[in-house]
Amino acid sequence: MNEKNKNLVIRTVSALTLLPLVIFLLFKGGLYSAALLSVAAAICASEYYLITQKTLSPAAWVGIVLAGLLPVLTLRDPARTGAGAFWILAFYLFFAFTYHLIRGPLQDAPTRVAHLVTGMLYGSVGLTAVAALRLMPDGLAWVISALVITWANDTSAYFAGRFLGRHKLYPAVSPNKTWEGFFGGMVGSVVGMFITRGFFFPMLTVTDCLVLGICGGILGPIGDLCESMLKRAYGVKDSGVAIPGHGGILDRIDALLFNAPLVFVYVTFVRGLLP
Repeated sequence: MNEKNKNLVIRTVSALTLLPLVIFLLFKGGLYSAALLSVAAAICASEYYLITQKTLSPAAWVGIVLAGLLPVLTLRDPARTGAGAFWILAFYLFFAFTYHLIRGPLQDAPTRVAHLVTGMLYGSVGLTAVAALRLMPDGLAWVISALVITWANDTSAYFAGRFLGRHKLYPAVSPNKTWEGFFGGMVGSVVGMFITRGFFFPMLTVTDCLVLGICGGILGPIGDLCESMLKRAYGVKDSGVAIPGHGGILDRIDALLFNAPLVFVYVTFVRGLLP
């Protein structure tokens, strides 16, 4: 078996093993989904720190713990999650500044502080949005919607780009992405939403499918490109090794981290639903 086929087998086994577990925990909701999202947020923060700082300092470990704490806050009082997140962010901002004021290196301190705060927020904000969505009325439907517009976009963009791709989307960041793949992915997000509505969640409206499908078809690729930009800036191929054959957690959910807050804002401010 050559290396390419071996990697494909590893990727397939990893997906078939982890995906049912993820869906099961999200289906169970409550502490189960919060624990899943908490662990994922902590890993995302650690991957960001390792990309940008190469090591995990004591200040980075504090950020990892706080990132994992944010999704759990939704269980205690969903309506006050935003307030709790604000105080966590405020504490960590002042902590990070003070840590580098004392420990240095002073010439790099502002950049290191910025990376500490960004790393804590990068994965935790998107995954906290997933945790909050799960507590909404028909919460499972909204979580699945966030996953569908992400996964359907990614799959459709891959095939559209492979068979129709001619015009590069952003070669300086991601040489393989094309405009044909971008629009094919958007179509996939919309179609995926209508399939979800038709077979699983009839409470989704036509407007839900169109708005979330189109907006997810825009934000998802932006999330993907942003993570690619981060890795390219630091000369890293994968964000980590958490998922055999797939790389790190950030490599798998970079688009979801942008799409989940989109769905949360839509459900809250357009649909008018609250946890």
